[in-house]
Amino acid sequence: LRAKHETIISNQIGRSATSVCANIAESKYGHSRADFIAKLEIALKEASETGKWLEMLEKAGYKSAERIAPLSKNCATIRVLLISSIKTLKSKS
Repeated sequence: LRAKHETIISNQIGRSATSVCANIAESKYGHSRADFIAKLEIALKEASETGKWLEMLEKAGYKSAERIAPLSKNCATIRVLLISSIKTLKSKS
């Protein structure tokens, strides 16, 4: 991406992807069950955003589908795990 002078999308991916990790880590020390769930919901939103930015990289022609596919798959897996965790937590409230 640096060779193609693409910085806007790659910077956004860096921000949203690291925010997923940060919010999951922060959720462990939530003040309450609701705070814990809220942090996981923020992580889910950030994972969704990351997936969209990856899609944009491909559509804009910066990266091939073959290069983006494994990253998108990992992002989708993280979203599925977060959704499952959030649903489980909410059902036990």
